[in-house]
Amino acid sequence: MGALWIANVHVTDEAAYKKYAALATEAIAAHGGVFLARGGRYVQLEGRDRARNVVARFPSLEAAQACYNSPTYQEALSHARGAAERDLVIVEEA
Repeated sequence: MGALWIANVHVTDEAAYKKYAALATEAIAAHGGVFLARGGRYVQLEGRDRARNVVARFPSLEAAQACYNSPTYQEALSHARGAAERDLVIVEEA
């Protein structure tokens, strides 16, 4: 069963966040992730308004979690910390 990785982000340091994005893209692809949305138009209906919204589909919840825990993604996170306010959730598809 597939899973969706959903991130809502407010970037506070563009330069550092670009380093995160490059490494994160590599890690996501290496774990079978495919981006469905990266930024783009959106309508905020409830909750925090964060201009960067990212959705990636993974083959399974376990693959998405393995991506998050991978050395490459953890290195990417070292650039995101302090460069963005983020929420991230992995949701198994129905």
